[in-house]
Amino acid sequence: MANKDKKRFDTNSNTYIIIYSTVLVLIVAFLLAYVFTALKPMQDVNVALDKKKQILAALNIRDISNSDVEAKYHEVIMADAIIDAEGNTTSAGEQGGENAAFKLTSADFKEGRMALFVCKVDNQTKYVLPVYGMGLWGSIWGYIAVDDDKNTIYGVYFNHESETAGLGAEIKDNEKWQQQFAGKKIFKAGTTDIGLSVVKKVDDPATQCDGVTGATLTMDGVTLMFADCLEKYKPFLTNNDKEE
Repeated sequence: MANKDKKRFDTNSNTYIIIYSTVLVLIVAFLLAYVFTALKPMQDVNVALDKKKQILAALNIRDISNSDVEAKYHEVIMADAIIDAEGNTTSAGEQGGENAAFKLTSADFKEGRMALFVCKVDNQTKYVLPVYGMGLWGSIWGYIAVDDDKNTIYGVYFNHESETAGLGAEIKDNEKWQQQFAGKKIFKAGTTDIGLSVVKKVDDPATQCDGVTGATLTMDGVTLMFADCLEKYKPFLTNNDKEE
């Protein structure tokens, strides 16, 4: 009987605790990996749906139910083209496209592969350009829709990672603030200089928009986002040839 007691594993030993902890961690890691893998297709669908809603919002198509987003996106997006730093089309995309520009990220943008969504709204050509920047606390991004003159803003939508509610977060939450961009010009009059900006005091109503009070650093981030991203799109925007 004494020999059996000696062979019993000591649950208070360091060895037992290490083995038990290791097994437990492996089981939890396996379960988390399984759940992530099982849910990833659903997450990807939701991410794509949200992106489509943001693009449509830039085209002033808002308050649309999730069940109608796919059909509307296919209706108005004629192509999700990719252009290079010289404004040349490297991938034509397709109607309602999800396999060309739609897949691009800010990393692709930095490498010179830029998304260009060619759209038709009320039988008029619009172009949607993604923009990326930094706010006060993290990344900000958005979509700018322009008329076929490649200079006049048709609509915008902005989003953020972690801006302050009621201040910087207004770039996403305040639809009225976004609406003031409609009709603004990208370029300063008579030049190809980027004029679109957010300011405390508007001196040039053609290109400038009022900022959100108390969110100066976020607004500066939005202006820098315009200057950086739209400058890269300038070869396309200053080319009179239209993408169809």
